[in-house]
Amino acid sequence: MMSFVLARLLRAVVVLLLTVTFVFIILRVSGDPAESMLGDAATPDAIAAFRINWGLDKSIPEQFAVYVSNAVQGNFGKSAADGRDVFAVIAERVPKTLMLTVPAFILSLLIGIPTGILAAVRRGKTLDKAVITGAVLGYSVPSFLLGLGLIFTFAVWLRVLPSSGSSTWQHAVLPVATFGLFNAAAIARFARSTLIEVLEQPYIVAARADGLPGWDVIVRHALPNAAIPMVTMLGFIAAGLLGGSVLIETVFAWPGLGSGFVRATSLGDLNVVQAMILLFTVFMVAVNLAVDILYAVLNPKIRLQSNDAN
Repeated sequence: MMSFVLARLLRAVVVLLLTVTFVFIILRVSGDPAESMLGDAATPDAIAAFRINWGLDKSIPEQFAVYVSNAVQGNFGKSAADGRDVFAVIAERVPKTLMLTVPAFILSLLIGIPTGILAAVRRGKTLDKAVITGAVLGYSVPSFLLGLGLIFTFAVWLRVLPSSGSSTWQHAVLPVATFGLFNAAAIARFARSTLIEVLEQPYIVAARADGLPGWDVIVRHALPNAAIPMVTMLGFIAAGLLGGSVLIETVFAWPGLGSGFVRATSLGDLNVVQAMILLFTVFMVAVNLAVDILYAVLNPKIRLQSNDAN
């Protein structure tokens, strides 16, 4: 087990290093950060002074060496937009994003998993068809369009919820619902197909032939085996929460990491953009690592195959 975890940790470190390098280079070759920050009205002297002040006058390898040296010490630089420490800029937005992503993920689980299970058990019945239709529609409609639809319905038409902002808990209802319903559709569809596949296995057919109660077969035999692929699916959903917050927070003017990333990108605030992408990557890598470990715990064959490969 230890060798399995160490191999995954090494892979995670390589992914982080490649991501940091790629993002650093792309942000500098895709345009002039000084011109993006200062605008078209800036004079050549002002642009030159900005480059010198922020170390952009050096070659890209030199800039990268300085950045990595500072980053390993926990120093991600200052925001070019307001001069504040990048860590402080990001830290103030993290709680707002967690206020959306955590409840949304819980909501998607509470809706998606039971709905998918019921649809699989009632395969071919009216309930199953309704779940399939809802899941396909829910997952096919872009999240931002779903959000706009909820804004029109509950903020514009019914006027029972605010359409934007974050000052009260009511402001979180629509973005959480948008996030949760969108992911619940994917979870329900996957849970249904996974459980149907398990229910068709010979040992399930044999258990039913032995006279075991229907729900006893599902709870004791089918669901534990369906849990393994479901863990992978839920890992993908969880890993995409921060990335998905970019659209949701922008639609609802929610001051979290997603909208902060859009703002920093539009301003050309390199240090903030780099730090946020690094944070998103670390989160995704951490979730995938946790999924790999949990997958190996649920299915010991994974560990054995990994050890044989090494």
